[in-house]
Amino acid sequence: MNDFNQSLQDLRESYDREPLRRDQLSDDPVTEFQQWMQDAIEAGVYDPNACSLATVDKSGRPSSRAVLLKGLEGGRFVFYSNYNSRKAGHLSDNPHVSMHFPWFSMQRQVTILGEVTKVEDSLAEEYFLSRPYLSRIGAWASQQSQPLDSRESLEKSFLQAQDKYGENPPRPPHWGGYYLHPRSLEFWQGGPNRLHDRFLYQQTDEQWKITRLNP
Repeated sequence: MNDFNQSLQDLRESYDREPLRRDQLSDDPVTEFQQWMQDAIEAGVYDPNACSLATVDKSGRPSSRAVLLKGLEGGRFVFYSNYNSRKAGHLSDNPHVSMHFPWFSMQRQVTILGEVTKVEDSLAEEYFLSRPYLSRIGAWASQQSQPLDSRESLEKSFLQAQDKYGENPPRPPHWGGYYLHPRSLEFWQGGPNRLHDRFLYQQTDEQWKITRLNP
């Protein structure tokens, strides 16, 4: 075995959270998620609203990338994107996604499965106008996921957008958001001896069924 593989095998983390019991959980997974998110915020987790969004293209090939959760609206998880990006192309072909929150420093994870739809223009407009000025300019400057010949070209595009739109750039027509409509949520918490706690919420007939899973 080479040294690199040996160093990977030698990596060990000990989990020591107290056991998670069913009676500690809310009957509503979105309410439970909000509590876990608040716990992560209060614990100082870096970028607690950052998550991995996994999609598949029309040929069934998967891809994942980090996105930021930017809202909960009527039980739906909201994130934003360039509608010309690779992820948007995947979502147009197949709306089924997985969203994973890796709060490893808290020995917790949440995985959400569901389908996406686009948010209303009014909601996208409201959020876009709340973004920092330079981020709004960046939305005009970047042709997300398209080939780029150099860093200098991107910076030039940024300056051109700044000159064109001034101090109040409007929302680009190719920029908006998505609702993730959850169909299942899994809450994972680390436990001693790899006896982790896993609870799966599954939507059935407008209700949520809660099942404890083996670790």
